[in-house]
Amino acid sequence: MRAMNMKKAISNTQLLLATVVTVALLLTPAAFAAAPGITGPTFNLTAQQAFISQPDGNFVYSWGYGCVSASAPSGFAPTLTGQKCPTMQVPGPTLIVTQGQTVTVNLTNNLPNAAGNTSILFPGFNVTATGGIAGLLTKEAGHALATSTVTYTFVASTPGTRAYYSGTQGDLQVEMGLYGAIIVLPSAVPASCNAGVHASNVTAQGSSSLAHPGVTEHDFRLAHAAYNHPGACYDREYLFQYSEMDPRIHRQAEEQAGRTCPAGAANTGCMEVATEPYVPAYFMINGRSMPDLMDPNYAPEYPHQPYNGNPHMHPGELTLLRIIGTGRWQHPFHEHGNHVRILARDGNLIQSTTDPANNLAGPLLFTTTTTPGLAMDGIYYWTGKGLNWDAYGHNPSSSDPNATLSCTPDANGYNTGAPTAINYFEWCQDHNKPLQAAPFGDVAGGGPATLPDPNIFANGPWFGGSPYLGPNATVRAVGSTGTTPPSGTVANSPTDEAGFAFMWHSHNEREITTNNIFPGGMLMMMLVDSREFVIDESK
Repeated sequence: MRAMNMKKAISNTQLLLATVVTVALLLTPAAFAAAPGITGPTFNLTAQQAFISQPDGNFVYSWGYGCVSASAPSGFAPTLTGQKCPTMQVPGPTLIVTQGQTVTVNLTNNLPNAAGNTSILFPGFNVTATGGIAGLLTKEAGHALATSTVTYTFVASTPGTRAYYSGTQGDLQVEMGLYGAIIVLPSAVPASCNAGVHASNVTAQGSSSLAHPGVTEHDFRLAHAAYNHPGACYDREYLFQYSEMDPRIHRQAEEQAGRTCPAGAANTGCMEVATEPYVPAYFMINGRSMPDLMDPNYAPEYPHQPYNGNPHMHPGELTLLRIIGTGRWQHPFHEHGNHVRILARDGNLIQSTTDPANNLAGPLLFTTTTTPGLAMDGIYYWTGKGLNWDAYGHNPSSSDPNATLSCTPDANGYNTGAPTAINYFEWCQDHNKPLQAAPFGDVAGGGPATLPDPNIFANGPWFGGSPYLGPNATVRAVGSTGTTPPSGTVANSPTDEAGFAFMWHSHNEREITTNNIFPGGMLMMMLVDSREFVIDESK
């Protein structure tokens, strides 16, 4: 069931939300994220109004940046299915440029006259603004024909992830949705990012379709490094913008959007919207709340919310997280499964003082807590090291060839010499180490734990009763008891996707609700997929 179908079913009956969301988690097909956006260096944007949707059935009046309809963007990156640039979206289009380019952003004001002027700030860059009307922080786009467009020009001097947002009546316009991201790609990717284990990861991605002959994964990275530094290499990437909405503010703006302003009020507008007290009820990642954010990028049911939040990875991959805090609140976001190693904040690489050319000094964070406007780049990494059991369920006496794969440790202890093997990047110290004292199926025995019967233990599209990765992991773990619902019947085949699902969510409990109903809000799943499962980020 698509989230939009769920939304139609429940309309505004919020008491049904918790039940329906649980069903949606079981039935929503896999859709993956990436860091989609439009490429420059020239961007023609507009600011205008539209409605965005929430999982409780509400359509919230909002403002957002988008592409001028008569001026298509010069291109998209990466290439994904159904890409488009609406005339208004929340968050605004992700602007993708390369270090050293001269960036030009032409902004046209198509907001209601009652909203007054609007603008864009690009923190971290030396911006020249021309045209428009002088404002408090920058030149603004007004409504009169001669002043409705303003041009911002700057050199993308340093790589990294940063926010852009309105510099006009920020307490209202940023709240209404006038914000976005700009990604500056490094001008010189280090050679080491295309050699050694990084080259092996590319090989592994290309050969990870052992369960799908003839199908290979594609490389959806914007670059092979986040910065001009050998410590900034990565294998997969995602962009997450955290924001919140107070529906009372949006409702007041909607009610006043049609006002005719008196003479002299053209610049400031004539809305009387109280932005305090601030009581947000919606908490979003990339403009969507859970479970909507698990639907594909550019899903037609969200015409003004094109970006999703649904990360996947394979063991051993370095996953780059581009994180931006937007709005007024801090968002203490916790990525289960491992800490996040921070590379940079606001485009400033955190380097060692003793050997900056080779070593980075960013902290490991339990929660990637963002304050409004703060951006950070970090690496998330998962291999199974530290589990203290063989995550692939190997059994040396088995007749199943997938259960008897070897593990040859490299200098760091990982199985990286066989990138086409299912257990590529296995932590060899745990190879052949059993988990179960009384295994159900064809897995190694003698371990310390006795798992409950998987048929009564748990349900969910990513849990099949098996603590193992790899082909047939679910079948091998349950043996003659059969597969655990819903594996093989709803979301994933027991011989196909057998991953470890880690819930990623805000540690502010209110922020994992939608209009005070759990689950919702800032909540998503990181699924560590076994190598034989194809992660198709074109969706």
